[in-house]
Amino acid sequence: MPSHPAFELFVRKLCERSRLTDDERRAILAIDGQEVEIPPHRDIVRPGEVTEFSCLVVSGMAARFGQLPDGTRQITAVYIPGDMCDLYSLMLPKVEWALQALSSRLTIIKVPHRPLLELVRAYPAVAEAFWRDCVADASILSQWVVNVGRRDARMRTAHLFCEIGLRMEKAGLGSRTAFQLSAIQSQLADALGMTPVHMNRVIRALRQDNLLLVQGRDVQVPDWDALAAVGGFDGAYLELDDRWRRVE
Repeated sequence: MPSHPAFELFVRKLCERSRLTDDERRAILAIDGQEVEIPPHRDIVRPGEVTEFSCLVVSGMAARFGQLPDGTRQITAVYIPGDMCDLYSLMLPKVEWALQALSSRLTIIKVPHRPLLELVRAYPAVAEAFWRDCVADASILSQWVVNVGRRDARMRTAHLFCEIGLRMEKAGLGSRTAFQLSAIQSQLADALGMTPVHMNRVIRALRQDNLLLVQGRDVQVPDWDALAAVGGFDGAYLELDDRWRRVE
């Protein structure tokens, strides 16, 4: 049976950071799971739940979030097709950083932990690739902390759009200057520590400066270099090049 395109995209992403043999790639592609569609704004995994699966994004976008006792949420990561957005739950199945559907059409594959554990025990290089993917995820989280804690609203917004654009381009889902963003402004506000009203004002100001055009889900960046300069964006923290490779 042919492998699912989402698994092929996941393997391609792993190979951006890790060197895998044909046998190792085939072993990952042989993994199966349950494909499900999640309604918009619906939680996939709630804080404190114990999960027996990891989620591979097929289409749409998912977000990781933390939640306060009053229900207020802070989005701490976004995930695009080809991302295994909670691979860390393989080692820590009780999750504190839960997942939510951002888009009106989020489709995921629920990949059971058991075959993933069997896979990494059989192929140490795959375990290394998964570990490296989780480290890269932590690198992105660290940059998001800087974004919310130290950059002003204009900078942090520009930085977020640059990151998503570059990740979309690397995944073959558009280009850094033209891609689709399956998130509404209130969700972007939760990711950037702003109110929805403030979020709207910042996006409008960037549009007036001809730096960012957002029409529904369509995003266009007329001048990538200028937007990256505004956000102080350097994509090295994404580790999407051949500097991260298999340890011999």
